[in-house]
Amino acid sequence: MTTHSTSAPPAGSAATAPRSAAQTPGPTGRGTTAPTDRTPRRPTSGRWAAAAFAAPLVAYLLAFYAYPLLRSIDLSLHDYTIRAFVQGDAEFVGFANYAEVLSSELFGKALWNTAVFVIVSLAFQYAIGLALAVFFRSSFRLSGILRALFLVPWLLPLIVSGSTWAWMLNSDNGIVNSFLSAFGIGQINWLTSPDTAMAAVVIANIWLGIPFNLVILYSGLQNIPEDLYEAASLDGAGAWRKFTSITFPLLRPVSAITLLLGLVYTLKVVDIIWIMTAGGPANSTATLAIWSYREAFGTGQPDMSPAAAVGNLLIVIALVFGFVYLRVQQRQEKS
Repeated sequence: MTTHSTSAPPAGSAATAPRSAAQTPGPTGRGTTAPTDRTPRRPTSGRWAAAAFAAPLVAYLLAFYAYPLLRSIDLSLHDYTIRAFVQGDAEFVGFANYAEVLSSELFGKALWNTAVFVIVSLAFQYAIGLALAVFFRSSFRLSGILRALFLVPWLLPLIVSGSTWAWMLNSDNGIVNSFLSAFGIGQINWLTSPDTAMAAVVIANIWLGIPFNLVILYSGLQNIPEDLYEAASLDGAGAWRKFTSITFPLLRPVSAITLLLGLVYTLKVVDIIWIMTAGGPANSTATLAIWSYREAFGTGQPDMSPAAAVGNLLIVIALVFGFVYLRVQQRQEKS
């Protein structure tokens, strides 16, 4: 009779080895290895690259937007004179400069002139620019050359454009009066009469703003599918019906941003008015921007604090219209 003896497995074998702390039974009973140490997360190279690319933009915004705005507010809240600029001891006056501006006799006239200048300029710039954009949408020979020629007013320096219009509208030897005299129309004092000076600077500003509206609106028209016009033609729609039912509704977002940018630009127009009339005669072309520039640089005794107050009022007006635009855009997106 033979007996089978069983011997214990050797020490350290897998059968009797103690379970490591790193091994935990999994759902199926098998051991799974759990991480024993956790390393803190560090910023990736992509984040550092993004920060490096954003740093110049942030520096630009701080240097050319935030600092000038804060400086303008500081100027409007103190009584800065030439002596105060040199010595740095301007007296704090709070909102006294704003009260002085709002109570001035020129404020109402300048506000009215600004409204007329902006509304009339925007209306004609947009209407003419839209008409030209629709006209150039249809491809024809020399369309590219003609579009390039329409950009000339936009490319010329403003001092050249203003001087040219001042010469053309000269009462004695201007080309406009010479042309009108051929039709029996007498001399018109475009730049020296309070009745016609505003019309003169508005005409010049409209001429300057048409290329901008043309470029933006023409780009928007390129995004409208041609299939919509072909389907409308099959339904018997004419040119006006296509414009009112397809072109104008689909161009509404582009039109909104075009008008907003035109509004902001036209609010701060100084150069063309200053070159042609300097805000005269009798303040008939003195807008808020001209008033601010005249107080700061247009006289021999600069008064920076009221000029800054008027400029800040312009900023507030532009911000109000900007918030209105954003509100309208949000409603359109929701609908």
